[in-house]
Amino acid sequence: MSNSTNVAAESFKPGQRVHSANDTRRIGTVKYVGEVQGYSGTWIGVDWDGDGNGKHDGSVNGVRYFNARTEKSGSFVRVQNLSPGISLLEALELRYKGEATKEEEDEMYVLSATNKRVSVEFVGKDKIQDKLSKFEELKSASLSYMGVSSLGAGIGSIVPKLKELDLTGNLLSEWKDVGTICEQLPVLTAVNLSHNLMSKNISGLSQLKGIRILVLNNTGINWVQVEIIKHSLPAIEELHLMGNNISAIQPVSSSVIQGFESLRLLNLEDNCIAEWNEILKLSQLRSLEQLYLNKNNLARIFYPDDDTICKLLGASESLEKSYMPFQNLCCLLLGNNNIEDLASIDSLNLFPKLMEIRLSENPIADPGRGGIPRFVVIARLRKIEILNGSEVSPRERKDSEIRYVRLVMSKLHDNPEEVKQLHPRFAELKAFHGIEDERPSVGAAGPQKLASGLLSITLKCVGASIGEKPSLIKKLPATTTVGKLKSLCESFFKLKSVRPKLFLQEEGSPLPLLLDDEMASLMDVGVGNESTILIDEES
Repeated sequence: MSNSTNVAAESFKPGQRVHSANDTRRIGTVKYVGEVQGYSGTWIGVDWDGDGNGKHDGSVNGVRYFNARTEKSGSFVRVQNLSPGISLLEALELRYKGEATKEEEDEMYVLSATNKRVSVEFVGKDKIQDKLSKFEELKSASLSYMGVSSLGAGIGSIVPKLKELDLTGNLLSEWKDVGTICEQLPVLTAVNLSHNLMSKNISGLSQLKGIRILVLNNTGINWVQVEIIKHSLPAIEELHLMGNNISAIQPVSSSVIQGFESLRLLNLEDNCIAEWNEILKLSQLRSLEQLYLNKNNLARIFYPDDDTICKLLGASESLEKSYMPFQNLCCLLLGNNNIEDLASIDSLNLFPKLMEIRLSENPIADPGRGGIPRFVVIARLRKIEILNGSEVSPRERKDSEIRYVRLVMSKLHDNPEEVKQLHPRFAELKAFHGIEDERPSVGAAGPQKLASGLLSITLKCVGASIGEKPSLIKKLPATTTVGKLKSLCESFFKLKSVRPKLFLQEEGSPLPLLLDDEMASLMDVGVGNESTILIDEES
């Protein structure tokens, strides 16, 4: 073995982040440096990120050299097949020195608040590509998956106008390096460190006074570390913590989270939070406007009353010193949780400024799992303006509320106490829209009452094998079952070998609602007057 190989091997240390020499996206952590029995020379034992990226669990032929995360995440690699990474300056030169390829330009983005790609905007891009001396014009840089592991000398004087820096998927792990980067880039306001496995030790992190947006998705951070980091982030407005297996919100000096005076957006999507009491610890953040909790394990939510706040604050803090819970929260995303009770939905009315809510992929919002359709959600929530990413227009709100009142009247009009308990807004909506109870009268009441129960429905064929057929408008009793309507459609459109599949096309809803309960009536599934039913074919 040559001396140069020995030197190269000695440059790798346990705990160091590395990537495959041929693939900057294959990233792992050095766990072992030395000999392996039965094989010549020096080997680097690496525990690779992801599942199944290695060959074993850190042991070979019965000898354990290190403990890998999984049975197939570890492997031994020759020195020449690993890279310890490059500096931030080298990455900038590689990305922006020459003409960018189309593939590279496609990667020039940062993640927005909603985790969507936002193209990076360059000022004087042509000049930048002509000469490195024009780096001073660069305002945004995307260096994702480029193997950045260190800073590089004089970076601040080279890109003095850099405001946004995307370092997704690199080899950074030390918080002091993050602090140094922010110190040397004086106007930096947004940093994305997603998919860098950050150290548990946060000592040495300097004040990041200019940082307003910090993205720490899939970095292994927990809330105890967040509590330490927040003291270095006096101006933070957006904090993204997706995919970090966070299950608890752990305040340090109080029973609720304090500080974060400027925090407007907190993203806790794709974590493991199961108890709403954990989220209540965030209720005293006065500036919080947007809270993202999609893809957690929440089963119920509620707005805290005074007693709950007193218990939360404990004996050391009086209610007089507390703030109205979630006083400025206007957007709450709860998609893909386990919420299944109507009380959770109704509690959203108590949040003082809540206008946008996401409930999709919860049992309560999935009619196929016994949940309620969109129009019922809208009717129960008086202030919501955006539901599941779709705007609730004044027309949709009016139609939804009227349909909801008529649905309740058809089922529970003989039991006012049950109505009041199960449908808190029913009386208010009934009065607001001037809907009167149907009363039997003498003479021609029979036909009139029947007419009032008829729904005018547009039937539209969309199935490929059905062929082009003009839409039909039919008046049907609200008690017609879905199964009966399928039979009628076969007759109306002369469908011989096609078994129809029905969908309700709701205004403002991005996807039509499958009507798969053949025993349910049209009113039960939310079909109202002037609704549109799409007729597809069973696959």
